[in-house]
Amino acid sequence: MGLRKDFLWGGATAANQYEGGYLEGGKGLSIADIERGARNGVPRKIDPEILDGVFYPSHEATDFYHRYKEDIALFHEMGFKCFRMSIAWSRIFPRGDESEPNEEGLKFYDNVFDELLKYGIEPVVTLSHYETPLTLVREYGSWRDRRLVDFFERYARVCFERYKGKVKYWMTFNEINATMVTGRNPYHQAGIIFEEGENQEKTIVQASHHMFLASAKAVIIGHKIDPENKIGCMLLVPEMYAKTCDPDDQVLCREKLLSLFYYGDAHVRGYYSNTCTSQWKRLGATPDIQQGDEQLMREGKVDYLAFSYYFSSIVGKDIEEVEGNIIRGGKNPYLKTTEWGWQIDPVGLRLSLDMLYDRYQVPLFIVENGMGAIDTLEADGSIHDPYRIDYLRRHIIEMKKAVELDDVDLMGYTPWGCIDLVSASTGEMRKRYGFIYVDRHDDDTGDFSRKKKDSFYWYKKVIASNGEDLA
Repeated sequence: MGLRKDFLWGGATAANQYEGGYLEGGKGLSIADIERGARNGVPRKIDPEILDGVFYPSHEATDFYHRYKEDIALFHEMGFKCFRMSIAWSRIFPRGDESEPNEEGLKFYDNVFDELLKYGIEPVVTLSHYETPLTLVREYGSWRDRRLVDFFERYARVCFERYKGKVKYWMTFNEINATMVTGRNPYHQAGIIFEEGENQEKTIVQASHHMFLASAKAVIIGHKIDPENKIGCMLLVPEMYAKTCDPDDQVLCREKLLSLFYYGDAHVRGYYSNTCTSQWKRLGATPDIQQGDEQLMREGKVDYLAFSYYFSSIVGKDIEEVEGNIIRGGKNPYLKTTEWGWQIDPVGLRLSLDMLYDRYQVPLFIVENGMGAIDTLEADGSIHDPYRIDYLRRHIIEMKKAVELDDVDLMGYTPWGCIDLVSASTGEMRKRYGFIYVDRHDDDTGDFSRKKKDSFYWYKKVIASNGEDLA
């Protein structure tokens, strides 16, 4: 079994890292709009409000808001079959709790989807990608409050009704398991900053429960509005290896993966499995579950499982930890690392595909995979990025093995940051992922002009050959 004839080759972005126009068209503030840029190893600072003289990367990002036609034309030139993006919730409901949506925001995405469809590019849309409306955080405590379930249901309903016939591939929450795996900083995903004395574990499982309900309601509504809709969940997947063959290391490795399976089981199986209930014991906290919640989760199971994969980690006793994308783990002596300490492990992608498909038996979708690097703009305007081509080539080879040798059902592949955008983990521009270079820098300079990197032409060949030409 080879890749599907309709395999969804494309690229991935998120509104808070790419879109810009943060107060245009009636948009409200999101949690990303008060978060400063930083550096590797330096946490991003979250301000109580927007301060004068401070640079907030999300405000302009790389300006898709004004340049979407130019960018989509470039995606078409590469041969994209799909484009993964997110809708900024606060562009549709500026506060998040209104009864009526913002028409200007709805119209903006109408224009984007129409432009994509003009070129035959399928929109793949995430409803919540690290951009909860800030009002919901300040006035409701974010996903601590069950009322957000209804706010999200209203938002999802408006999107499904408005974009029926234009969008059929949806995801509810981006990397939803980041709520638990980050342990002490679930801000990006759930908009939560812990208060002094707060029972953090209880907050994590309760906020997660509310997001499960919101996702389930969205799935049910989305299927009712348009039976052609395919609605998935999206997880952050880190492949984990035990440091040694010591059985205790094996146990630690399994436990490290439980937070991944916690969210996968709730979304795909539609109930809290023994994996979930055992995790409650480890955390010493259980969610408050109301009558009807469990039935709702069963009825709102997702159609497919999407995930991000960037690196793998080592788990065991007395490990030397290295920084990674949200998840920290031990250094693997067999792997090379990026400038940001991410361990490059293409085989781990195949193993992750096998693990997820063996467990869930639903179609999978790799919606993020990529390598952040410092790119050099040459005097003649060229950008040579052989390191990015090598990274993606090796991962695609292993992806194909999972499909062709292991019979994994894979829908598509959208490398992260197909055009340069703001890094979520550090807020940097110099940490670039894209096939397209954007003249935008960490000192708030640049004219936002676009230039094709060598990887642009390479990926174009990959798509045209349905993954056969990787040279």
